[in-house]
Amino acid sequence: MVNVYVLAEHRQGELREITLEMLTKAAAVAGQTGGEVVAVLLGSGVDSFAEKMGGYCDRVLYVDDPLFADYNSEKYQKVLAALLQEYKPELFMIGHTTQGVDLAPALAVELKLPFISDVIDINVADGKLKPVRQFYQGKVNANFSFKGEPPYLVTFREASLEIGEPAKNGSVEKIASPLLEDIAYRRFIEYVEAEVGDVDITQSEILVAVGRGIKEDKNMPLIQELAAAMKADICGSRAAIDAGWLGHDRQVGTSGKTVKPKLYVAIGISGAFQHLAGMKGAKAIVAINKDPDAPIFSVADFGIVDDLFKVVPKLTEKLKELKG
Repeated sequence: MVNVYVLAEHRQGELREITLEMLTKAAAVAGQTGGEVVAVLLGSGVDSFAEKMGGYCDRVLYVDDPLFADYNSEKYQKVLAALLQEYKPELFMIGHTTQGVDLAPALAVELKLPFISDVIDINVADGKLKPVRQFYQGKVNANFSFKGEPPYLVTFREASLEIGEPAKNGSVEKIASPLLEDIAYRRFIEYVEAEVGDVDITQSEILVAVGRGIKEDKNMPLIQELAAAMKADICGSRAAIDAGWLGHDRQVGTSGKTVKPKLYVAIGISGAFQHLAGMKGAKAIVAINKDPDAPIFSVADFGIVDDLFKVVPKLTEKLKELKG
């Protein structure tokens, strides 16, 4: 039996998607072993988050205390260390985010937990947990095994998992915080957000992405016309950004942004692993490339092998026709 605990992550009044991604995976792991899924939530005024997570787990344990109004790894570590020692789950999941990268290693060292970071999946084989990590920047997936006794700790990469439908009716239990006073030597000051351009592509439902295949800037109107017909936003691979066709806020990939739109249309993008890492979480992917061996087709739901300069005008024309 594997009991899986998941640390909820929230920021500025919003529950982050990585939380529901991990809870969905936790339910799959626990379901194979007869264990339970427990969400751990630390915050202030977070009752609504606790209720929402109840649809994805068997129990929600939450601390509601003004001391946790903003994230502080020192405070989180003290509370989580006490919870892990009390409940002793087999597996504890934390998001591989700026918060998770800050918190998880220190927690693992304090409790001497077997720890694997930046996993993209976790399976159960022969009754044992098998986390999956990527190497060579996404070219190779490797299965791992934990050494030592549980609890085991992992951090999960954002957008590597699908969010399922809420199918549970978990109990919500407010617990007392073991942290009784504030921590003076480390405190929250303010959020400093990265500048966002006129469009935040991480929130776009439809994206048209361009790559080196469009050849030069004068061909961008072709893409803009298609995007307008689709009511889509435009983004691009690093090649498009380096060429100056789009701003850096429109870059998708490991050195850009991770996107999860309902539809992603990749035009003239070969599909380097750096780019795939940023967009493979899209619900539906359409690839247009004249090279039938382009890596982009390995993740595409629909592929068109042809010259984009023939396909895109026809596609735009057809969309306009359908819209009357």
